[in-house]
Amino acid sequence: MKLFRVLVIGDVVGKPGRKACEFYIRRLKSMEKIDFVIANVENVAGGSGITESSARELFQYGVDVMTSGDHIFKKKEVITILKDNHKILRPANYPAGVPGCGGIVVESMSGIKVGVLNLMGRVFLKPVDCPFEAARRELEGMRKETPVIFVDIHAEATSEKIALGWFLDGRVSAVFGTHTHVQTADEQILPHGTGYITDLGMCGPYRSVIGREVDPVIEHFLTQMPVHMDVATGDVRLAGAIFDIDPETGKTVQVRRVMERIPDGTE
Repeated sequence: MKLFRVLVIGDVVGKPGRKACEFYIRRLKSMEKIDFVIANVENVAGGSGITESSARELFQYGVDVMTSGDHIFKKKEVITILKDNHKILRPANYPAGVPGCGGIVVESMSGIKVGVLNLMGRVFLKPVDCPFEAARRELEGMRKETPVIFVDIHAEATSEKIALGWFLDGRVSAVFGTHTHVQTADEQILPHGTGYITDLGMCGPYRSVIGREVDPVIEHFLTQMPVHMDVATGDVRLAGAIFDIDPETGKTVQVRRVMERIPDGTE
């Protein structure tokens, strides 16, 4: 049995994050025999939101489907982007009538159909619809097309992400968290075969405060005054995880974290 190998990439932050994707995605696809790539892109353009050109870049680097979160609507042009390209997702639990779609089933180059579902948490974030009920609704149709399904839960609270992982155990191939920009060390396979990690981490500059220049962030915490926070540039890395999936059952066979640093002189 040939396993289906999927690379999932954490929040891509600004130009440094795109640079990490340019440097590593093709390399990892070749070295690790990756079949499919999913990336969270809500911070890809200037650190907040997405533009047509930044989306085009990531597709060129080898991303197959893009997920997002609470910053997806920061740029006005995203309305057109979401209507024109359903491989760029916004959370499925936004209220009815919001542009774009929250889930998609696409066929990989190897012929395996892959479902990708994007959800957003409600704890410490916007009061969107229930992500648990949205998952139940969306997966009903998705599971009729394929057992290979990945869920990005873009959420602040670890408890909410972990609860969703247990809720979906056995119903999807993998649940991975995004949003906090800090990679967690809890990758695992749940009892009924769903791969899980609470947060993939950040694809971007690690000499920073979750992607932003250090000094302005410290100033903000000291003064509580509004401060412009530019995207940082140093110590650029790609973070995420690789899931090996049995394409017949949709179950995860292996999961491992990825953290790759761009060599000095190429940032």
